[in-house]
Formats: sequence, structure tokens, C-alpha cells
Amino acid sequence: MSESITEPARPNPPLALEDAQHRLMALAPALAVERRLTADCAGFYLAEPFSAVRTQPAADVSAMDGYAMRAADLPGPWRVIGESAAGRPFGGVVGPGESARISTGALVPPGADMVLIQEDAAREGDALRLTGTPPAPPGRHIRPKGMDFAAGTPLMTPGTRIGPAQIALAITAGLSHLAVRRQVKLAVIDSGDELAVPGSPFAAHQLPASNSAMLAAMAAQFPVDVTRIGPVPDKLDLLSAAFEAASTADIIVTSGGASVGDHDLVRPALAAIGADLSFWRIAIKPGKPLLVARRGAQVILGLPGNPAAAFVTGHLFLLPLIRAALGAAEPLPRPFPAPLHHDMPAGGGRMEFLRARWDGAGVTLDGLQDSGALSSLARANALVVRPAHAPETPAGQSVPVYLL
Repeated sequence: MSESITEPARPNPPLALEDAQHRLMALAPALAVERRLTADCAGFYLAEPFSAVRTQPAADVSAMDGYAMRAADLPGPWRVIGESAAGRPFGGVVGPGESARISTGALVPPGADMVLIQEDAAREGDALRLTGTPPAPPGRHIRPKGMDFAAGTPLMTPGTRIGPAQIALAITAGLSHLAVRRQVKLAVIDSGDELAVPGSPFAAHQLPASNSAMLAAMAAQFPVDVTRIGPVPDKLDLLSAAFEAASTADIIVTSGGASVGDHDLVRPALAAIGADLSFWRIAIKPGKPLLVARRGAQVILGLPGNPAAAFVTGHLFLLPLIRAALGAAEPLPRPFPAPLHHDMPAGGGRMEFLRARWDGAGVTLDGLQDSGALSSLARANALVVRPAHAPETPAGQSVPVYLL
């Protein structure tokens, strides 16, 4: 259940990762379904199932360049009576002792049931003879009608991500449009007195605001319309105004200000705009002070301000929320087991996500794991999961890994 943000923080322990993720997925906004040109659906998730409206291939076609003929006429010789090219089928019928030149993808002429590849034949004028080994079985180089799919065959189910192969499949199946959920409207808010606009002069107590650009870039792999707001100073009225400016967004994500310090004003600002707190604090490191609230159908995700913590929680919460809003069948990322190249020290009281390098054979932890360190984040292409209270893990043992 939601709680009023105006109430003091409850003493409940932080949520486990899986519990928090599933609670967040249940809050994902239900976006309207629309029909888009199939060629423009890359990155979307299918909202409705579809079946083929045509058969592929529509007739028997050759899989190789060579000669179409009757298998019963082996070992030849044959007389070449015409040609079947891709897009220009042979208009006649192949009879006894006859053959037709054929190219890859061309229709197999009536009467023929075998394609002899050109490397196994020698032609002199219209005379053709066998020089190699005929295909076994005779239809080996023929793609039969309906080999890929027949009209009416179910091809894709809802929740499937649409990529280049899925676009090609749908178009070939005769689908000019696909049903998908509309783009996600995402607002990204940077907050903090210490943040300066990138490219502007800044003092020693300031740093360039990078989290909003990082989070927007993470979301850019999906069909998302991103609005970046900030950096917003640590003033309640300004932060509340930033939330109001993002009132039409499906999802708002903030970085910084979600903890309990004197200058952490995300919770008071959400109370000021009438949002309801869904849950707060997750038992992970980095990323404990994560906050989730709702304002009507809008979901507000408050991430930590430290860049590595914002990145990790963005990977574990923001991206799955976007996938769920777009209708993904499996919005949550899945780790895979990978061996350690070295010993991993024992863990602490929270589940940890450690920056690492995956080289195809195993993982190596980065030596710099501070949540404010960007250099190790930029070096990493994986996150190693270290469970709470994990004992020392020896080299060679497999650990759960998320690829970035």
C-alpha cells in the first residue's frame, strides 16, 4: 500500500531487491496501444499477436545457382531450354531430358524436382552434362513452398521486443503495421546545490551535472521521449516546480535528494504536489535510498545522487520500468553465471553490485568500487552480484553477472 509522504520515515527494514522490483513492475503505467508502420517499430514491444498473411516461400524456389531438372533423368545429359531468374520465372515446363538455368531464389519450373548446382555441371551451348555429384536427396537445394511459414501461422506473441529480424519477419509475412504501445514520456530531473550546468564555469564545491545525461542515454535504447530538467537547486519550491513541469510525463526519474539529510527534498517536494509514496529504501549497495511514488498514473522514481548508485539503480529499476510500460513480457534483467578470475572478498550486510570486466571467459572486479567513482563505471561492462553476508568466493567459482 502507498503511504503519505508527509509522514515521518517508517522504521520498516529496506525491501529486498526482488520484492522492490516486482512492486515497481506492478505500478508501470498502462500506455495506449497504437498501430505503427512495421519498419518504424524497432525497439518497441509487440502489443498484440500476429500471424502470417502470406506463405513464405510462396512456391518452391532454388536455394542455389545451377540447373533445374527432373531427378529421374540422372545422370543426364540434358538440353537447356530456358532460364528461371529471381523475379522472372521460366514460362515453360521442364520435360524429360530437359533443364532450365536457375538462380538462387528463383521459382523451380513446373516439371523439375531437382537443382544441380553449377559447380557439378558443364555446359556447352544448350548441352549440359554431369561432372560432379548430384544432390542427395534430389530436393536438397530446393526450398519448398511454406518452408519458413504458411499463411495463418502464428509468428510473434505479445511482449516480444521488435528488432531488425522481427521487422523483416513481419514485413515478409505481409504485415505493413504492428500493434505496439506508444512511446514512454520520460522526465529526468537532476537536483542538488552542488550541480552546475555542463560546460559552464564551476567552483571547487561544484561538479558538472552528469546523471541526467547518463540516465537519458540509458533510456535511449528504448522508444522514449525524454525531457531533461535541471540541475535544480536544493529548494523545496524549485523542486516542486520541476515536478509540476513534468506533470505530463509517464515516468519521472530524479537523481539525488531521496535520502533523509537536511537537504534531501525529494520526499517533501512529492508531498507538496500530492504524490503518494509507494516504497522507499532497498537493501542493496550501492542504491539503498531509492524511492518510488505515484501521482495518479504517473510513476516517480527517486534514484541516489552518486553516479555509480544512479547507474546501478537505473539498470535494476528504471530500465525494467520502461520495458514494463512498453509491454515487455520479461521486463527484468537476468544475470548469468560467470567464473571469477580472482578471489572475491566476503560481503557486508546488503546485496552488492560490483563493477567488473567480462572478457568472455570470466569476470575481474574493478579495484575502485566507491559509489561516486565514474572512472570504474566507465571501465565496467558488467555488474557482479555479491549476496548479503556472502563469504569469500574463490577464483574459478561462478557468480551472478549482469552485462551492461
